[in-house]
Amino acid sequence: MTATALVKQQAGPRAAGPAPVRRGRRRARLIALLFVLPALLLLGALVVYPVLFSVGRSFFDASGTRFVGGANYTEMFRDPATLKAIRNTTIWVVVAPALLTGLGLILAVLVEKVRWATAFKLLLFMPMAVSFLAAGIIFRLAYDEDPNKGVLNAAVVSVHDAFKGTSSYPTARGRAGLLTQERDGSYLTHAAVSPGHSVDLPMVGVLPKDLPRGAEPASRGASHTAAAGELRGVVYLDFTPGGGGRQGKVDPKESGLPGMKVEAVRDGGTVASTTTAADGSYRFAGLDAGSYTLKLPESNFAPPYQGVSWLGPTLVTPAIIGAYLWIWTGFAMVLIGAGLSTLPRDALEAARMDGANEWQIFRRITVPLLAPVLTVVFVTLVINVMKVFDLVYIIAPGPVQEDATVLATQMWLVSFGGGNNQGLGSALGVLLLLLVIPAMVFNVRRFRQSQR
Repeated sequence: MTATALVKQQAGPRAAGPAPVRRGRRRARLIALLFVLPALLLLGALVVYPVLFSVGRSFFDASGTRFVGGANYTEMFRDPATLKAIRNTTIWVVVAPALLTGLGLILAVLVEKVRWATAFKLLLFMPMAVSFLAAGIIFRLAYDEDPNKGVLNAAVVSVHDAFKGTSSYPTARGRAGLLTQERDGSYLTHAAVSPGHSVDLPMVGVLPKDLPRGAEPASRGASHTAAAGELRGVVYLDFTPGGGGRQGKVDPKESGLPGMKVEAVRDGGTVASTTTAADGSYRFAGLDAGSYTLKLPESNFAPPYQGVSWLGPTLVTPAIIGAYLWIWTGFAMVLIGAGLSTLPRDALEAARMDGANEWQIFRRITVPLLAPVLTVVFVTLVINVMKVFDLVYIIAPGPVQEDATVLATQMWLVSFGGGNNQGLGSALGVLLLLLVIPAMVFNVRRFRQSQR
């Protein structure tokens, strides 16, 4: 056999080798494609087709029959409601992810030093198991302006009343013809009085069941005679249970009004002030000779403090963000805690041995090493915040719905919530998609970099 034939014989198998390999690769790709095909079909039906349909629909009018080009996009940025939705969405994007990331970082660091760390994490993560619908109903009740229903306002009212007190007689009124009501709500006696006299001040409008505990019959205080240089009398409820009493006169069954503030006024200024006793009696001693007017200040009749209007136009967005923080703080804490557990402990111990305190370690070592995790958590929350819908729609009452609206709720309201303009709603959906895409791309790139 010649050398040329020998070379051809050896080269034959090598040339034939790559073909089976290529066929094997094609077969493997085909098998992989067959396995992936159901997922691709679902992705196309549930994601790709709706996106393309929404983009196309955004160029048509409300009926979907007439092509209007970019008119929907122009109208979108002229509509005050849409501009307010964009403003509120910006507030959400700026505030909520930053607060959640910060809270998650602080809690993740602190939980490491807690003995029952697992139980604590479980408690903070439990709100994630609650649906947004249920969470919205919970916070709608918690934010109720009525202190008898809303737990937050009940707490605020309790603290307010503990420091500033509250009026016991918000419904009380002076007996007409005997007392004159001023513009500020206070009551004055008609005629001027001088020391050495007793002046009884009759009130109406207080239900017997609303009288303070310990109120005694006014007749006990009315029986005392004023001494020289003294003004006294009783402030009483001019109403006899069961009827039969005399108007403007203290009857035996009529109750005094304890805790009522009474002032002696002369020449437009308050000379003396006192508070009625259990039987409604008051007494001013050591007054100079002259004429005085008795005054029941408006503070006696001030309506009770009702708390904060959490769901009013001013606070509705911060209130809903607070509900969102309650749900997602556990999520941020768990993710950041997972990153914290992978930090090199030798670097932390070396810093402690060099004399660094915990704050310096946290600021100069822990936070820089956790920067990739914090970034991923922050961007993930930004994406989630842009799509928030349930909490805003459920918590915000109807009258302030427009003040709390974000892009997702505005898109629904314009399309299905009464606007019936799916062309404009599709344009809002496209805008929301364009805002979310950069954050998604950034997150995917960070994920690939972390894998490498």
